[in-house]
Amino acid sequence: MNAYDLSHWDRCRPFIEAALSFTGGTHTIEDIKRAVDANEMQFWPGQQSAVITEIQSYPQAKGMHYFLAGGDLEELSRMRPILERWALSIGCNRVTLAGRRGWLRTFLADEGYEEKWTVMSKELNHE
Repeated sequence: MNAYDLSHWDRCRPFIEAALSFTGGTHTIEDIKRAVDANEMQFWPGQQSAVITEIQSYPQAKGMHYFLAGGDLEELSRMRPILERWALSIGCNRVTLAGRRGWLRTFLADEGYEEKWTVMSKELNHE
């Protein structure tokens, strides 16, 4: 699995688009493709799923953030150790994701993930 192999983009595009429907309209599929092309995000293709990650650097920490994940949950679970080993290899000391609480209950808690923050959002009107 190679984060920069775009030969699977067209096949995996539906998985990414499905995950995009949960972002609240922050990105289009074209935005994601541009970010991957610019090495600002990483594209991880599976057979029946795909993951988009991004690296977040802070003064005292570096993390890999699972930005999008779509497709087969079992396959996504199998991909997790590969992505986390890669994150360690580039100096990351944490992994983050924002998602539905059901992800924690269904399969992330068994992998050592715990709820640290809650993301809340409010749409603002420019009137």
